[in-house]
Amino acid sequence: MSDSKIGAAYLEDALRNLRSYKKLGEEAMAQVSDLDLFRLIDPEANSIAIIVKHMAGNMRSRWTNLLSSDGEKADRHRDQEFVLDGNTTRAQMIDWWNTGWNYALEAISALEGDDLLRNVTIAGRPLSVMQAINRQLLHYAGHVNQIVLLAKHFAGTNWKSLSIPKGQSEVYRQKAEERFAKRSQS
Repeated sequence: MSDSKIGAAYLEDALRNLRSYKKLGEEAMAQVSDLDLFRLIDPEANSIAIIVKHMAGNMRSRWTNLLSSDGEKADRHRDQEFVLDGNTTRAQMIDWWNTGWNYALEAISALEGDDLLRNVTIAGRPLSVMQAINRQLLHYAGHVNQIVLLAKHFAGTNWKSLSIPKGQSEVYRQKAEERFAKRSQS
């Protein structure tokens, strides 16, 4: 397999992973009330909405003009990402979410396998495009997992598992084996 094909496969996998984390966050946020989106578990904590605002600011900064400007934009005011206006709504938060993810997904979709070894900078630090993608993928995964944990906490007994529910691992494994057997017979 050529380097170009490996690069294209990497980009496809990065996009798949990013879309998966976007969906995971959306499914978690859908399970909580508007009030819970803005709730703090302690005075120093971040709410789900604050995490979303921060992610959106980070995504705009990192992915706008990825190949031609520093990923830490001069017009980014990171500290303000952790402050919410008391009038912030779920709709506004969802708009931040979608806009941020669009920056990331569109920028990565525009790349080609050969771009992965190109150099970019984030806060003056040189990175390859591949390193920048990995860095951000890990960052977003961490924050989405925070969102999931908070949403699960707030939903309590109403929580609907986003993966394999407790006590259902064996049923899941059996169904997976059945799907594999059906595919093997085709």
